[in-house]
Amino acid sequence: MLNRFLSLCLLSVFFLFTTTEAQTILNKVNKVVNSGAGTQQGNKKATDVIQVIAGNKGAGLSNDEIIGGLKEALSLGSTASTKKLGSMDGFFKDAALKILMPQEAKDVEKTLRGFGMGSLVDKAVLSMNRAAEDAASGVGDIFIGAIKGMTISDGLKILRGGDYAATDYLKQNTSAQLSEKMRPVIEGSLKKYDVTNYWKQVFTAYNRLSPKRVDTDLVNYVSSKTMDGIFYSIGQEEQKIRKDPAAQVTGLLKKVFGGK
Repeated sequence: MLNRFLSLCLLSVFFLFTTTEAQTILNKVNKVVNSGAGTQQGNKKATDVIQVIAGNKGAGLSNDEIIGGLKEALSLGSTASTKKLGSMDGFFKDAALKILMPQEAKDVEKTLRGFGMGSLVDKAVLSMNRAAEDAASGVGDIFIGAIKGMTISDGLKILRGGDYAATDYLKQNTSAQLSEKMRPVIEGSLKKYDVTNYWKQVFTAYNRLSPKRVDTDLVNYVSSKTMDGIFYSIGQEEQKIRKDPAAQVTGLLKKVFGGK
């Protein structure tokens, strides 16, 4: 069992470090593994190897504490983000996340506003954001599933990564599921908030005024912007937990991210 665990750890070295760094670490690991033969020392080998590989980050912590702290941070961050974005005005009143008309429709917006149809555009924009808020409120379980599946190798990579390493982990492991789950929700929300109707009115009005017809896939556009907003928000929560002691609200988070 120990040998299998060590193999996993050593394999992660080659993915996380340069050749020179990897060789240095492997030398240290070899020292740890071959030092002493006592039972107590043998029981500590797995933890010692984790600490050697993690370097200064995670020093003095067991692998269970490291993985537990990362899972806790991701759970808090994703829960706070989906709760915030899934509430009324979660997207619409956040300047960084508000979904605006797509780039290819900028001329549409400008033309319609110029003809006194700004309220129609405003209704379309509001409705897109309401659809995004609906979709964001129902995806928390996907994040929880990805967090539960985190491996030791994933944890080490996140711990040694940058400010958004945990968010990147979630993005890599949930994007396909999120897209699949959100699409029907967004389609339903677009109908519920009459976005499809407003969208049709916007482009019908514009295409009547312009010789160049414009169309766009509304569902794909809103789905993409919703995912961007969710991961942006989770990234902000991750930075807080990594850097702000006030955001390290549990003892485990303080130990893993605060060096305590």
